[in-house]
Order: sequence, then structure tokens, then C-alpha cells
Amino acid sequence: MSDRSHLEEISIRSIGVIDQSSLELSPGLNVLTGETGAGKTMILTALQLVLGGKSDSSLVRHGSERLLASARFSVNKTIAEIAIESGADVEDGTLILTRTVNADGKSKAVAGGANVPAATLSSLADHLVEIHGQAANHQIVKPARQRELLDRFIGSDLSKALQRYQLTFNEYNDLKARIKAMRESVSKRDSQIAELQEFSSAWVKLKAVRGEVASTNDQISRLSSVEDLRVATDGASQAIANEEEGSLTSLGAARRFLDVAKGKDGKLDEIASRIAEGFFLIDDAARDLSSYLASLEADPGQLDTLQARKAELAAFLKKWGSSADPDEDLVQLAAKAKNAKIEIEDLTGGDERIAELDKELGDIKKKLLSAAEKLTQVRAAGASKLSQAVSEEIHQLSMPHTQYSVSVNSPDYKGALRESDFTLLGCDEVSMQIQGHKDGPLIALGKGASGGEMSRIMLALEVVLAATHPVGTYIFDEVDAGVGGKAAIEVGRRLAALAQHTQVIVVTHLPQVAAWADSHFVVKKSSDGTVTASDVQALDAASRVEEIARMLAGLEESTSAREHAAELLAMRGQARK
Repeated sequence: MSDRSHLEEISIRSIGVIDQSSLELSPGLNVLTGETGAGKTMILTALQLVLGGKSDSSLVRHGSERLLASARFSVNKTIAEIAIESGADVEDGTLILTRTVNADGKSKAVAGGANVPAATLSSLADHLVEIHGQAANHQIVKPARQRELLDRFIGSDLSKALQRYQLTFNEYNDLKARIKAMRESVSKRDSQIAELQEFSSAWVKLKAVRGEVASTNDQISRLSSVEDLRVATDGASQAIANEEEGSLTSLGAARRFLDVAKGKDGKLDEIASRIAEGFFLIDDAARDLSSYLASLEADPGQLDTLQARKAELAAFLKKWGSSADPDEDLVQLAAKAKNAKIEIEDLTGGDERIAELDKELGDIKKKLLSAAEKLTQVRAAGASKLSQAVSEEIHQLSMPHTQYSVSVNSPDYKGALRESDFTLLGCDEVSMQIQGHKDGPLIALGKGASGGEMSRIMLALEVVLAATHPVGTYIFDEVDAGVGGKAAIEVGRRLAALAQHTQVIVVTHLPQVAAWADSHFVVKKSSDGTVTASDVQALDAASRVEEIARMLAGLEESTSAREHAAELLAMRGQARK
């Protein structure tokens, strides 16, 4: 195993047919089997909830108040740092994600002991698990998803090319919007210039500083209440420092009484310590009051100056401000004043300025065109490699004549391009196709493959992507649907190969797939139709033979099925040597 995360345990309570159960998983290939309706899919449903999936009160077991699903992951340092930044607590490389859903539909998400939004679980899931079920077959036919998969396969080279393109794309659109605004404002140019000039002049004259409104109001309040403040301060000082009745005198007497008994009772010593602490705190406060009283001084001239400044600020803000918070207004107006000079230059320059910006826009468009073309080249090179790699995997899955093809379609960069050709992700459209036999036509993915073939194509794609997209756990829900015979054996073989590098969890009905497992679990219903802790069992070697025999024959106690099961397991053992 590489330094990837993996799922160690999932615990479930009151989900569908499952009353209570837990499953400890190994890092390699884990297989879940059991008869239809036994609850295998519910285990994956629980995991999807833990990973931020949509909550549904109908999943809560009848008669229960809530469902609970919890998953324990072993994570590497990188994922641990991401989880901690999200507010989760990670201990000794272990991250626990929990989701509860009440019968009334309310849900709660917890990551590492901290309550988080369900979206946080979903964000963490992108680094932990890749789930492939039948729904993925429908998603992959969408062009946007096909482009996403190609970009993921290419990796850092694509990210760098896309980042360069997007920087230029945003620069181009920002300047285009600026030119458009200038053209729309030509008719209002003179009044706008006059208004900006008046504002700039008033701002320079005002010489406002950050937080000045609140500071001015505080100073006015203080100078307007000097006598009240003096009376209050003097009274407080007398109450504290009076030699006969002041609090310091009383506390000093109390200290002296308690000093006589010092060391005779620990509890009384603790009380004496608190009284002594109070004495020193009040003594400090008394000094501060004396200092404050000495600083109080009526200053009618300063008060008049502050009142005038307050009126000046209020008049300015009444004309130019817009916020309920005057000091916040000043911050926004400072930013406006900073940009006013550029706006005046734009407006004053008129048609000449627009012409200059048009020329600048043309230069940026050339850069954008070059960046888009480079992005297409990176994608085209990656598409060729992905086509070859997935085709080779497909051939290993009993589809020897099927070719997988990824094509990148882009506009003619030498011809006339439309504005709509450029999007935030480039100018390319990605399409995935298959060719059933040599010289056969290329058919769009999803249209030219049966359900079983589509499952194998998706498996091949996942195996290739796993080498470039280091997710720790891959989950396949009935990826073998529509597959049988030799093809099923090859599906199992490829899943086992994938599990050499990452954790793989598979829900399957095929014995040819189950035989390749490193850890094999069977899910059974109790006689009352529920699944409890004892009904999800890890199988030992002998039990595996029995379970695979049941899957082969569909009945218990079949001697020939046992022989066939033992043969399948022996095949796996020989392949691992």
C-alpha cells in the first residue's frame, strides 16, 4: 500500500433493514456479498451519507427516531491538514466522520468531533473516496464529465495550462467590460467628470482619517461631561481611599486580622489570599482614579473645534455617503477617491482613450488565443495517452477488439472565432467513443456498449485514473452488472490489480469477482428480516468456499459447487504468486 488514506471501519444503526452493524475493512480488495435484499447496498448508502450525500428521512428504520452512520478513516498528513483546516480534529492519523438523520428529516454532520455543514463532509470526500455505481454510467456520457475526467488524467500539466488561460480570459473580460462601460457613459461624461472632480476636491479638503467619526464623538462626549465625570471620579476615590470608611481601609484591616492566623488553616489562608488580591486590585484602581481625576480639564475651545469637525464630517457624509456606519462610509469613500483619478482620465480621454483600450484588448485577445491553443494541445496529447491506456485495460477485460477513443474538438484557431467559443475552461469539447472492432465506426460512449461492456469500460477507466488521481478508497457497486463467465474473472483480476495500490470495496453477485478478495464479507438477514451486528460476517477460508459455492449454485450443500469454488480460490492464489 502507498501512503494513501483508507477506510478502516463503518458503523451503522437504524438504516433501512439494518438495525445495527459495523464493518472493519482491510486496505486491499474488500468484497461484500449476500442475497438480493440482504442489505449490501444499504452499507454503501450509509457511507454516502457520511460523505455528505443528501439526507432522506425515509432511510430511517421504521420505529426508530434517527439513523446513524459513522466512518473511521486512516489519513495521511496532507488529508489531515485539509481536515483540520475544515475544523475537524485528527488524532494519530485517524479521522472519524459521522452523520445522523432524524425521522423528521433533520440531519447533523460531525467531522472529528466538531459539528460541520454537510458540504464539509462532501469536500473531504473528494480526497477520501471515489464511488462508482450504475449512476456513473449515466454521468459519463455528459461532455462536461468527459472533459473533467480527461483533465484529471492529465494532471499538473493541464492545471498549469488552464491557469494561464484563465488568467488571460479574466483579464480580457474585465477590460472588455471596462470599455463597454466607457462607451455607455459617453453621453453622461461631462456630468460624471464634474461630480468626480467635486468629490475628489472635497475629499482632499476633508483630510479624513480612519475611525475619525467615532473618535470625535467620544472626545465630544468626554469634554461635554467634564463636571459629571469629575463628581463621579471624586466620589469613587473617596469611597475607596477614605482613611476611616474607605474600602481600602476595610480590606487592610481584614488582611491584618487574617495575617495573625496565617499558616494555621489552609482554607483560611486561601480566603486571605483572595482578600489580599482584592486589596491590591482596588489599590491600583484608586491610583488610576486619581490620575484620571487629575487629567480632567474643561476645554471649551477644543470642544468647539470638535463640534465644528463633527458637523464638517456629517455634511460630507450626508452628500457622498451611503452606509449606516459613518466610519465604514469613510473607508469606502477613501477607496473611491483613490480610483477617481483613473476614472476621470478614462472619461476625459473620450474616444481617444477608448481607442487605446481597444488596441490593448486586441493584444490581450492574441494572448488568449495562444493560451487556448496551448490548452488544446495539452488536452490532445493527454487524450491520446488516455485512449491507449484505457484500451489496453479493456483488452484485459475480455473485450480484445474494442478500442477506446478520446477526441478533443476545438474551433479553427486560424479562422474567425466567435466570443462564445471561449469559456472559462477553454475552447475544447471532449468526447469519448468506442470502436467495437477494427475499421468499425466510432460510436459515442453510452450508445455503442451494452450494460456489461459499459461496466467494464468504466472499470478500465477507473484503473487508469487511479494511477494519476490518488484517492485512497475506490468503491464499486455492482460494477459487474451484465458480466459473466471469463469476463467476470477478468473484472475480478483488474479489481485485484487496482487493490495493489489503493483500497477497493466491491459489492458483487459474481463468484468470479468475489474469489479475488483479500477480505470477504457476507451480509445476511435475520429470521425477522433485519440485519444486526452478527449478520455482517468476515469469512475465513472455509466459509469463503461455502459462500462462493452458494453464489455459483444458488443453493446450499452442493458438492460440485464447492469444488468449483475451491478452484476459483486456487486460481486467485496462483495469480498472486
